[in-house]
Amino acid sequence: MQCSTRLWWARKKKGATHNSKTPAWNSSKELHVILKRKHGDEQPYWPFGPFKVRLPLIHYRWEVAETVQALVMFVVAMGMIPLLQKYLGLPYDVALAFVAICGIGFMLPNLLGVPFVPGWITPAIPVVLLFVGQFEPGPEAIRSLIALQLVVTFIFLFMAVTRLGTKLVDTIPNSIKAGILLGAGIAAITGEISVGGRAYNTPISLGLGGLVTAYVLFSLSFRDWTEKHRWAKIVASYGMVPGMVTAMGIGWAVAEYKLPTVEWGIAVPAFHKVLDYTIFGVGIPSLDLLIMAIPTAVIAYIIAFGDIIVGQSLIKRVDHLRPDEKIEVDIDRVHLVTGIRNLIHSLLAPYPGLAGPLFTGAMATIAERYRYGRSAMDTIYSGAGVFWIVGFIALFILPLVTLFQPVLPIALSITLLITGYLCIAVGVEQIDNATSMGVAGTMGVVLAVHGAAWGLGVGLVLYVLIERRSRKVAADEPIHIEENMPHEEADAPAAQ
Repeated sequence: MQCSTRLWWARKKKGATHNSKTPAWNSSKELHVILKRKHGDEQPYWPFGPFKVRLPLIHYRWEVAETVQALVMFVVAMGMIPLLQKYLGLPYDVALAFVAICGIGFMLPNLLGVPFVPGWITPAIPVVLLFVGQFEPGPEAIRSLIALQLVVTFIFLFMAVTRLGTKLVDTIPNSIKAGILLGAGIAAITGEISVGGRAYNTPISLGLGGLVTAYVLFSLSFRDWTEKHRWAKIVASYGMVPGMVTAMGIGWAVAEYKLPTVEWGIAVPAFHKVLDYTIFGVGIPSLDLLIMAIPTAVIAYIIAFGDIIVGQSLIKRVDHLRPDEKIEVDIDRVHLVTGIRNLIHSLLAPYPGLAGPLFTGAMATIAERYRYGRSAMDTIYSGAGVFWIVGFIALFILPLVTLFQPVLPIALSITLLITGYLCIAVGVEQIDNATSMGVAGTMGVVLAVHGAAWGLGVGLVLYVLIERRSRKVAADEPIHIEENMPHEEADAPAAQ
Protein backbone atom coordinates (compact mmCIF):
# COMPACT_ATOMS: atom_id res chain seq x y z
CA MET A 1 0.00 0.00 0.00
CA GLN A 2 1.55 3.22 -1.15
CA CYS A 3 0.53 6.45 0.49
CA SER A 4 2.13 9.58 1.82
CA THR A 5 1.56 10.02 5.56
CA ARG A 6 1.06 13.34 7.28
CA LEU A 7 -0.27 14.41 10.65
CA TRP A 8 -1.50 17.90 10.27
CA TRP A 9 -3.61 20.69 11.72
CA ALA A 10 -5.76 22.30 9.04
CA ARG A 11 -6.16 25.90 10.13
CA LYS A 12 -7.42 28.58 7.80
CA LYS A 13 -5.15 31.59 7.98
CA LYS A 14 -6.14 35.07 7.02
CA GLY A 15 -5.48 35.65 3.36
CA ALA A 16 -4.65 32.01 2.66
CA THR A 17 -5.80 30.54 -0.63
CA HIS A 18 -7.66 27.25 -0.84
CA ASN A 19 -6.14 24.30 -2.61
CA SER A 20 -8.56 22.66 -5.04
CA LYS A 21 -8.50 19.50 -2.97
CA THR A 22 -9.31 21.23 0.30
CA PRO A 23 -12.85 20.52 1.48
CA ALA A 24 -15.06 23.56 0.92
CA TRP A 25 -16.68 23.19 4.34
CA ASN A 26 -13.45 23.26 6.33
CA SER A 27 -13.65 25.67 9.25
CA SER A 28 -10.73 27.49 10.71
CA LYS A 29 -10.38 25.25 13.74
CA GLU A 30 -11.04 21.75 12.42
CA LEU A 31 -8.58 19.02 13.31
CA HIS A 32 -7.67 16.53 10.61
CA VAL A 33 -5.55 13.51 11.51
CA ILE A 34 -5.40 11.52 8.28
CA LEU A 35 -3.31 9.34 6.06
CA LYS A 36 -3.31 11.19 2.76
CA ARG A 37 -4.35 9.38 -0.42
CA LYS A 38 -2.36 9.85 -3.60
CA HIS A 39 -4.40 10.65 -6.67
CA GLY A 40 -5.79 7.46 -8.20
CA ASP A 41 -4.86 5.21 -5.28
CA GLU A 42 -7.07 3.25 -2.94
CA GLN A 43 -7.89 5.00 0.33
CA PRO A 44 -5.14 4.18 2.90
CA TYR A 45 -5.84 1.38 5.37
CA TRP A 46 -4.27 -0.97 7.89
CA PRO A 47 -4.25 -4.58 6.61
CA PHE A 48 -5.76 -7.08 9.06
CA GLY A 49 -6.18 -10.56 7.61
CA PRO A 50 -8.95 -10.43 4.97
CA PHE A 51 -9.97 -6.97 6.18
CA LYS A 52 -8.79 -3.42 5.51
CA VAL A 53 -9.19 -1.34 8.65
CA ARG A 54 -10.02 2.36 8.35
CA LEU A 55 -10.67 4.75 11.25
CA PRO A 56 -12.16 8.25 11.19
CA LEU A 57 -9.70 11.17 11.50
CA ILE A 58 -6.87 8.74 10.75
CA HIS A 59 -7.84 7.25 7.40
CA TYR A 60 -10.64 9.62 6.41
CA ARG A 61 -12.00 13.02 7.34
CA TRP A 62 -15.24 13.86 9.12
CA GLU A 63 -18.15 14.72 6.80
CA VAL A 64 -20.59 17.40 7.93
CA ALA A 65 -23.45 16.52 5.54
CA GLU A 66 -23.56 12.90 6.73
CA THR A 67 -23.43 14.12 10.34
CA VAL A 68 -26.56 16.21 9.82
CA GLN A 69 -28.34 13.47 7.88
CA ALA A 70 -27.55 10.81 10.50
CA LEU A 71 -28.94 12.94 13.34
CA VAL A 72 -32.34 12.44 11.73
CA MET A 73 -31.93 9.12 9.94
CA PHE A 74 -30.87 7.29 13.10
CA VAL A 75 -34.59 7.17 13.82
CA VAL A 76 -34.79 4.48 11.10
CA ALA A 77 -32.65 2.23 13.29
CA MET A 78 -34.93 3.00 16.23
CA GLY A 79 -37.88 2.09 14.02
CA MET A 80 -37.12 -1.55 14.79
CA ILE A 81 -38.17 -1.03 18.43
CA PRO A 82 -41.93 -1.44 17.78
CA LEU A 83 -41.28 -4.78 16.03
CA LEU A 84 -39.04 -5.99 18.86
CA GLN A 85 -41.78 -5.11 21.33
CA LYS A 86 -44.65 -6.60 19.30
CA TYR A 87 -43.12 -9.82 17.96
CA LEU A 88 -40.51 -10.69 20.59
CA GLY A 89 -42.19 -9.17 23.65
CA LEU A 90 -39.20 -7.01 24.63
CA PRO A 91 -39.52 -4.06 27.05
CA TYR A 92 -38.64 -0.70 25.51
CA ASP A 93 -35.32 -0.27 27.34
CA VAL A 94 -34.17 -3.76 26.27
CA ALA A 95 -35.29 -3.09 22.69
CA LEU A 96 -33.22 0.11 22.74
CA ALA A 97 -30.21 -1.95 23.86
CA PHE A 98 -30.81 -4.32 20.93
CA VAL A 99 -30.82 -1.30 18.60
CA ALA A 100 -27.52 -0.11 20.10
CA ILE A 101 -25.96 -3.55 19.48
CA CYS A 102 -27.25 -3.34 15.92
CA GLY A 103 -25.60 0.09 15.71
CA ILE A 104 -22.24 -1.47 16.52
CA GLY A 105 -22.83 -3.88 13.65
CA PHE A 106 -23.66 -0.98 11.33
CA MET A 107 -20.20 0.49 11.96
CA LEU A 108 -18.31 -2.75 11.24
CA PRO A 109 -18.40 -2.94 7.41
CA ASN A 110 -16.81 0.46 6.84
CA LEU A 111 -14.29 -0.23 9.60
CA LEU A 112 -13.28 -3.52 7.95
CA GLY A 113 -13.06 -2.38 4.33
CA VAL A 114 -16.56 -2.55 2.82
CA PRO A 115 -17.49 0.71 1.01
CA PHE A 116 -21.25 0.33 1.61
CA VAL A 117 -23.67 1.92 4.05
CA PRO A 118 -24.99 -1.25 5.73
CA GLY A 119 -28.54 -1.78 6.91
CA TRP A 120 -31.11 -4.48 7.43
CA ILE A 121 -32.26 -7.00 4.85
CA THR A 122 -35.24 -4.68 4.60
CA PRO A 123 -37.26 -6.40 1.83
CA ALA A 124 -37.11 -9.62 3.87
CA ILE A 125 -38.67 -8.07 6.99
CA PRO A 126 -42.28 -8.93 6.03
CA VAL A 127 -41.21 -12.51 5.25
CA VAL A 128 -39.31 -12.74 8.54
CA LEU A 129 -42.34 -11.44 10.44
CA LEU A 130 -44.55 -14.06 8.77
CA PHE A 131 -42.16 -16.71 10.12
CA VAL A 132 -41.72 -15.26 13.61
CA GLY A 133 -45.41 -14.40 13.83
CA GLN A 134 -46.24 -18.10 14.00
CA PHE A 135 -44.88 -18.15 17.56
CA GLU A 136 -46.05 -16.58 20.79
CA PRO A 137 -44.18 -13.34 21.65
CA GLY A 138 -41.57 -14.14 24.27
CA PRO A 139 -39.14 -17.05 24.52
CA GLU A 140 -40.77 -19.00 21.65
CA ALA A 141 -40.58 -16.15 19.18
CA ILE A 142 -37.05 -15.23 20.29
CA ARG A 143 -35.86 -18.83 19.76
CA SER A 144 -37.44 -18.87 16.29
CA LEU A 145 -35.63 -15.66 15.33
CA ILE A 146 -32.35 -16.97 16.76
CA ALA A 147 -32.77 -20.10 14.63
CA LEU A 148 -33.42 -18.03 11.53
CA GLN A 149 -30.46 -15.72 12.13
CA LEU A 150 -28.12 -18.65 12.81
CA VAL A 151 -29.08 -20.19 9.46
CA VAL A 152 -28.57 -16.82 7.75
CA THR A 153 -25.17 -16.56 9.47
CA PHE A 154 -24.18 -20.00 8.21
CA ILE A 155 -25.19 -19.17 4.63
CA PHE A 156 -23.19 -15.94 4.54
CA LEU A 157 -20.07 -17.43 6.13
CA PHE A 158 -20.27 -20.54 3.93
CA MET A 159 -20.55 -18.40 0.80
CA ALA A 160 -17.65 -16.23 1.98
CA VAL A 161 -15.34 -19.17 2.64
CA THR A 162 -16.24 -21.16 -0.50
CA ARG A 163 -16.77 -18.10 -2.72
CA LEU A 164 -19.92 -19.70 -4.11
CA GLY A 165 -22.19 -16.70 -3.64
CA THR A 166 -22.14 -15.42 -7.20
CA LYS A 167 -22.46 -18.91 -8.74
CA LEU A 168 -25.45 -19.82 -6.56
CA VAL A 169 -27.46 -16.71 -7.32
CA ASP A 170 -26.64 -16.91 -11.04
CA THR A 171 -28.24 -20.37 -11.22
CA ILE A 172 -31.58 -19.19 -9.83
CA PRO A 173 -34.11 -18.55 -12.64
CA ASN A 174 -35.07 -14.93 -13.15
CA SER A 175 -38.74 -15.70 -12.55
CA ILE A 176 -37.91 -17.10 -9.09
CA LYS A 177 -35.79 -14.04 -8.26
CA ALA A 178 -38.60 -11.80 -9.46
CA GLY A 179 -41.16 -13.78 -7.46
CA ILE A 180 -39.14 -13.31 -4.29
CA LEU A 181 -38.84 -9.56 -4.87
CA LEU A 182 -42.50 -9.19 -5.85
CA GLY A 183 -43.61 -11.19 -2.81
CA ALA A 184 -41.45 -9.15 -0.47
CA GLY A 185 -42.70 -5.91 -2.04
CA ILE A 186 -46.36 -6.92 -1.87
CA ALA A 187 -45.98 -8.06 1.74
CA ALA A 188 -44.23 -4.82 2.70
CA ILE A 189 -46.90 -2.55 1.22
CA THR A 190 -49.97 -4.58 2.16
CA GLY A 191 -48.70 -4.90 5.73
CA GLU A 192 -48.67 -1.11 5.99
CA ILE A 193 -51.93 -0.24 4.21
CA SER A 194 -54.17 -3.12 5.37
CA VAL A 195 -56.48 -2.87 8.38
CA GLY A 196 -54.34 -2.46 11.50
CA GLY A 197 -51.28 -1.38 9.53
CA ARG A 198 -49.39 1.79 10.38
CA ALA A 199 -50.32 3.62 7.17
CA TYR A 200 -53.97 2.56 7.60
CA ASN A 201 -54.08 3.91 11.15
CA THR A 202 -52.28 7.19 10.39
CA PRO A 203 -53.03 7.84 6.70
CA ILE A 204 -52.49 11.62 6.65
CA SER A 205 -48.95 11.79 8.00
CA LEU A 206 -47.69 8.57 6.40
CA GLY A 207 -49.55 9.21 3.15
CA LEU A 208 -48.13 12.70 2.65
CA GLY A 209 -44.72 11.81 4.09
CA GLY A 210 -44.50 8.75 1.87
CA LEU A 211 -45.41 10.79 -1.21
CA VAL A 212 -42.74 13.41 -0.42
CA THR A 213 -40.15 10.66 0.09
CA ALA A 214 -41.09 8.91 -3.15
CA TYR A 215 -41.06 12.21 -5.06
CA VAL A 216 -37.60 13.17 -3.84
CA LEU A 217 -36.15 9.70 -4.44
CA PHE A 218 -37.84 8.54 -7.65
CA SER A 219 -39.57 11.41 -9.47
CA LEU A 220 -38.28 12.09 -12.96
CA SER A 221 -39.49 15.69 -12.83
CA PHE A 222 -37.67 16.27 -9.53
CA ARG A 223 -34.55 14.77 -11.06
CA ASP A 224 -34.79 17.38 -13.81
CA TRP A 225 -35.04 20.06 -11.14
CA THR A 226 -31.84 18.85 -9.47
CA GLU A 227 -30.02 19.53 -12.72
CA LYS A 228 -31.32 23.11 -12.86
CA HIS A 229 -31.78 24.28 -9.27
CA ARG A 230 -29.28 24.20 -6.43
CA TRP A 231 -32.02 23.98 -3.77
CA ALA A 232 -33.38 20.80 -5.37
CA LYS A 233 -29.92 19.25 -5.40
CA ILE A 234 -29.52 20.06 -1.70
CA VAL A 235 -32.90 18.50 -0.88
CA ALA A 236 -32.05 15.41 -2.92
CA SER A 237 -28.74 15.00 -1.08
CA TYR A 238 -30.65 14.30 2.14
CA GLY A 239 -32.58 11.39 0.64
CA MET A 240 -35.37 10.17 2.93
CA VAL A 241 -34.95 12.93 5.51
CA PRO A 242 -37.36 15.49 3.92
CA GLY A 243 -40.17 12.93 3.70
CA MET A 244 -39.67 11.71 7.25
CA VAL A 245 -39.53 15.22 8.69
CA THR A 246 -42.70 16.07 6.73
CA ALA A 247 -44.50 12.99 8.06
CA MET A 248 -43.42 13.72 11.64
CA GLY A 249 -44.49 17.36 11.48
CA ILE A 250 -47.87 16.51 9.97
CA GLY A 251 -48.36 13.64 12.41
CA TRP A 252 -47.88 15.98 15.36
CA ALA A 253 -49.97 18.76 13.75
CA VAL A 254 -53.04 16.58 13.08
CA ALA A 255 -52.63 14.60 16.33
CA GLU A 256 -52.03 11.24 14.62
CA TYR A 257 -49.00 10.95 16.89
CA LYS A 258 -48.52 12.24 20.41
CA LEU A 259 -46.36 15.26 20.96
CA PRO A 260 -42.98 14.27 22.44
CA THR A 261 -41.92 14.83 26.00
CA VAL A 262 -38.31 15.84 25.50
CA GLU A 263 -35.95 14.79 28.26
CA TRP A 264 -32.39 15.92 28.77
CA GLY A 265 -29.39 13.78 29.52
CA ILE A 266 -27.94 10.53 28.19
CA ALA A 267 -30.08 7.58 27.13
CA VAL A 268 -29.18 4.42 29.04
CA PRO A 269 -30.31 1.21 27.30
CA ALA A 270 -30.84 -1.81 29.56
CA PHE A 271 -27.70 -3.69 28.56
CA HIS A 272 -27.75 -5.54 31.89
CA LYS A 273 -31.02 -7.24 30.89
CA VAL A 274 -30.05 -8.17 27.34
CA LEU A 275 -28.85 -11.73 28.03
CA ASP A 276 -32.27 -12.68 29.42
CA TYR A 277 -33.70 -12.22 25.92
CA THR A 278 -30.97 -14.00 23.97
CA ILE A 279 -29.79 -17.55 23.38
CA PHE A 280 -28.25 -17.45 26.87
CA GLY A 281 -31.62 -16.72 28.44
CA VAL A 282 -34.24 -18.51 26.32
CA GLY A 283 -32.12 -21.48 25.29
CA ILE A 284 -30.77 -22.97 22.06
CA PRO A 285 -33.33 -23.46 19.27
CA SER A 286 -34.17 -27.07 18.40
CA LEU A 287 -33.04 -28.81 15.22
CA ASP A 288 -36.64 -28.83 13.97
CA LEU A 289 -36.78 -25.06 14.38
CA LEU A 290 -33.50 -24.62 12.50
CA ILE A 291 -34.82 -26.74 9.62
CA MET A 292 -38.10 -24.82 9.65
CA ALA A 293 -36.15 -21.56 9.27
CA ILE A 294 -34.24 -22.64 6.15
CA PRO A 295 -36.71 -21.42 3.45
CA THR A 296 -36.99 -17.97 5.03
CA ALA A 297 -33.21 -17.80 5.46
CA VAL A 298 -32.64 -18.71 1.80
CA ILE A 299 -35.02 -15.99 0.66
CA ALA A 300 -33.34 -13.48 2.97
CA TYR A 301 -29.94 -14.39 1.51
CA ILE A 302 -31.11 -14.07 -2.08
CA ILE A 303 -32.56 -10.64 -1.32
CA ALA A 304 -29.35 -9.63 0.48
CA PHE A 305 -27.24 -10.73 -2.47
CA GLY A 306 -29.41 -8.53 -4.65
CA ASP A 307 -28.57 -5.67 -2.28
CA ILE A 308 -24.87 -6.37 -2.85
CA ILE A 309 -25.40 -6.08 -6.59
CA VAL A 310 -27.30 -2.82 -6.06
CA GLY A 311 -24.44 -1.51 -3.92
CA GLN A 312 -21.94 -2.40 -6.64
CA SER A 313 -24.02 -0.63 -9.27
CA LEU A 314 -24.40 2.51 -7.14
CA ILE A 315 -20.63 2.75 -6.77
CA LYS A 316 -20.01 1.88 -10.41
CA ARG A 317 -22.27 4.73 -11.53
CA VAL A 318 -20.12 7.32 -9.74
CA ASP A 319 -16.70 5.63 -9.67
CA HIS A 320 -15.76 6.75 -13.18
CA LEU A 321 -16.47 10.35 -12.16
CA ARG A 322 -13.85 10.15 -9.41
CA PRO A 323 -10.50 9.11 -10.94
CA ASP A 324 -8.82 10.37 -7.77
CA GLU A 325 -9.89 7.25 -5.81
CA LYS A 326 -9.80 3.53 -6.57
CA ILE A 327 -12.71 1.78 -4.82
CA GLU A 328 -12.50 -1.95 -4.13
CA VAL A 329 -15.73 -3.92 -3.68
CA ASP A 330 -14.72 -7.40 -2.47
CA ILE A 331 -17.83 -9.62 -2.56
CA ASP A 332 -16.24 -12.23 -0.31
CA ARG A 333 -15.40 -9.58 2.29
CA VAL A 334 -18.98 -8.29 2.13
CA HIS A 335 -20.23 -11.84 2.78
CA LEU A 336 -17.78 -12.34 5.63
CA VAL A 337 -18.61 -9.08 7.41
CA THR A 338 -22.35 -9.60 6.95
CA GLY A 339 -22.01 -13.11 8.36
CA ILE A 340 -20.14 -11.80 11.40
CA ARG A 341 -22.84 -9.19 12.01
CA ASN A 342 -25.59 -11.81 11.83
CA LEU A 343 -23.62 -14.01 14.24
CA ILE A 344 -23.42 -11.11 16.71
CA HIS A 345 -27.19 -10.70 16.46
CA SER A 346 -27.77 -14.44 16.84
CA LEU A 347 -25.91 -14.43 20.15
CA LEU A 348 -26.62 -10.98 21.60
CA ALA A 349 -29.63 -9.37 19.88
CA PRO A 350 -31.86 -11.46 17.56
CA TYR A 351 -33.22 -8.95 15.08
CA PRO A 352 -36.30 -9.03 12.79
CA GLY A 353 -34.46 -6.90 10.23
CA LEU A 354 -31.49 -9.31 10.19
CA ALA A 355 -28.10 -7.83 9.22
CA GLY A 356 -27.96 -6.79 5.58
CA PRO A 357 -25.16 -5.46 3.37
CA LEU A 358 -26.86 -2.25 2.23
CA PHE A 359 -29.07 0.63 3.36
CA THR A 360 -30.02 1.61 -0.16
CA GLY A 361 -31.57 4.97 0.65
CA ALA A 362 -28.56 6.27 2.54
CA MET A 363 -26.07 4.69 0.13
CA ALA A 364 -27.74 6.31 -2.87
CA THR A 365 -27.68 9.80 -1.37
CA ILE A 366 -24.05 9.40 -0.26
CA ALA A 367 -23.05 8.14 -3.71
CA GLU A 368 -24.84 11.13 -5.25
CA ARG A 369 -22.80 13.56 -3.12
CA TYR A 370 -19.58 11.60 -3.77
CA ARG A 371 -19.90 12.17 -7.51
CA TYR A 372 -19.37 15.93 -7.10
CA GLY A 373 -15.68 15.54 -6.30
CA ARG A 374 -13.18 15.46 -3.50
CA SER A 375 -14.26 18.82 -2.10
CA ALA A 376 -17.77 17.44 -1.60
CA MET A 377 -16.65 14.10 -0.12
CA ASP A 378 -13.00 13.11 0.20
CA THR A 379 -13.59 9.37 -0.03
CA ILE A 380 -16.57 7.03 -0.17
CA TYR A 381 -15.42 5.68 3.21
CA SER A 382 -15.75 9.07 4.90
CA GLY A 383 -19.39 9.42 3.89
CA ALA A 384 -20.39 5.83 4.64
CA GLY A 385 -18.34 5.67 7.84
CA VAL A 386 -19.41 8.96 9.42
CA PHE A 387 -23.10 8.25 8.73
CA TRP A 388 -23.43 5.29 11.09
CA ILE A 389 -20.88 6.53 13.63
CA VAL A 390 -23.09 9.58 14.18
CA GLY A 391 -26.18 7.37 14.03
CA PHE A 392 -24.77 5.24 16.83
CA ILE A 393 -23.86 8.26 18.97
CA ALA A 394 -27.36 9.69 18.47
CA LEU A 395 -28.87 6.60 20.14
CA PHE A 396 -27.46 7.86 23.44
CA ILE A 397 -28.53 11.51 23.06
CA LEU A 398 -31.65 11.50 25.22
CA PRO A 399 -33.24 14.69 23.77
CA LEU A 400 -33.13 13.17 20.27
CA VAL A 401 -34.31 9.75 21.44
CA THR A 402 -37.26 11.17 23.37
CA LEU A 403 -38.09 13.65 20.58
CA PHE A 404 -38.50 10.87 18.03
CA GLN A 405 -39.90 8.16 20.32
CA PRO A 406 -43.60 8.90 19.60
CA VAL A 407 -43.01 8.82 15.82
CA LEU A 408 -40.88 5.68 15.57
CA PRO A 409 -43.57 3.93 13.48
CA ILE A 410 -43.15 6.63 10.82
CA ALA A 411 -39.50 5.76 10.15
CA LEU A 412 -40.19 2.04 9.86
CA SER A 413 -43.35 2.50 7.79
CA ILE A 414 -41.81 4.85 5.23
CA THR A 415 -38.77 2.57 4.96
CA LEU A 416 -41.01 -0.44 4.27
CA LEU A 417 -43.25 1.43 1.80
CA ILE A 418 -40.26 2.69 -0.19
CA THR A 419 -38.64 -0.74 -0.02
CA GLY A 420 -41.86 -2.33 -1.27
CA TYR A 421 -41.95 0.04 -4.23
CA LEU A 422 -38.33 -0.73 -5.08
CA CYS A 423 -38.78 -4.49 -4.73
CA ILE A 424 -41.69 -4.49 -7.16
CA ALA A 425 -39.86 -2.22 -9.62
CA VAL A 426 -36.66 -4.29 -9.53
CA GLY A 427 -38.64 -7.55 -9.60
CA VAL A 428 -40.40 -6.55 -12.82
CA GLU A 429 -37.03 -5.69 -14.37
CA GLN A 430 -35.99 -9.34 -13.97
CA ILE A 431 -38.74 -10.51 -16.33
CA ASP A 432 -38.42 -10.69 -20.11
CA ASN A 433 -41.53 -12.67 -21.18
CA ALA A 434 -45.16 -13.10 -20.19
CA THR A 435 -44.77 -16.70 -19.01
CA SER A 436 -42.07 -15.72 -16.54
CA MET A 437 -44.24 -12.83 -15.39
CA GLY A 438 -47.09 -15.23 -14.65
CA VAL A 439 -44.82 -17.54 -12.64
CA ALA A 440 -43.24 -14.65 -10.74
CA GLY A 441 -46.53 -12.91 -10.02
CA THR A 442 -48.23 -16.05 -8.73
CA MET A 443 -45.22 -16.96 -6.60
CA GLY A 444 -45.07 -13.43 -5.22
CA VAL A 445 -48.71 -13.46 -4.13
CA VAL A 446 -48.38 -16.88 -2.47
CA LEU A 447 -45.17 -15.80 -0.71
CA ALA A 448 -46.77 -12.60 0.58
CA VAL A 449 -49.82 -14.43 1.90
CA HIS A 450 -48.47 -17.78 3.12
CA GLY A 451 -44.76 -17.21 3.75
CA ALA A 452 -41.41 -18.27 2.37
CA ALA A 453 -41.79 -22.06 2.31
CA TRP A 454 -45.06 -22.04 0.34
CA GLY A 455 -43.84 -19.23 -1.89
CA LEU A 456 -40.62 -21.01 -2.87
CA GLY A 457 -42.42 -24.32 -3.29
CA VAL A 458 -45.12 -22.91 -5.57
CA GLY A 459 -42.57 -20.90 -7.54
CA LEU A 460 -40.35 -23.92 -8.22
CA VAL A 461 -43.31 -26.12 -9.21
CA LEU A 462 -44.66 -23.49 -11.59
CA TYR A 463 -41.21 -22.92 -13.08
CA VAL A 464 -40.72 -26.63 -13.81
CA LEU A 465 -44.25 -27.22 -15.13
CA ILE A 466 -44.85 -24.01 -17.06
CA GLU A 467 -41.66 -22.12 -17.84
CA ARG A 468 -38.76 -24.54 -18.08
CA ARG A 469 -37.97 -25.77 -21.57
CA SER A 470 -35.05 -26.91 -23.69
CA ARG A 471 -32.19 -24.45 -23.90
CA LYS A 472 -32.25 -24.81 -27.69
CA VAL A 473 -35.69 -23.26 -27.91
CA ALA A 474 -35.80 -19.46 -28.06
CA ALA A 475 -37.91 -17.66 -25.50
CA ASP A 476 -41.25 -16.37 -26.75
CA GLU A 477 -43.72 -13.71 -25.69
CA PRO A 478 -41.04 -11.05 -25.21
CA ILE A 479 -41.80 -8.08 -23.04
CA HIS A 480 -40.01 -4.94 -24.11
CA ILE A 481 -39.44 -2.52 -21.25
CA GLU A 482 -38.17 0.90 -22.17
CA GLU A 483 -37.04 3.05 -19.28
CA ASN A 484 -38.07 6.67 -19.72
CA MET A 485 -35.27 7.96 -17.53
CA PRO A 486 -32.13 9.59 -18.96
CA HIS A 487 -29.51 6.95 -19.78
CA GLU A 488 -26.61 8.78 -18.22
CA GLU A 489 -24.32 6.88 -15.91
CA ALA A 490 -23.83 9.99 -13.88
CA ASP A 491 -27.52 10.23 -13.01
CA ALA A 492 -28.38 9.81 -9.34
CA PRO A 493 -29.59 6.27 -8.62
CA ALA A 494 -32.91 5.42 -7.05
CA ALA A 495 -32.89 5.09 -3.24
CA GLN A 496 -34.45 2.70 -0.80
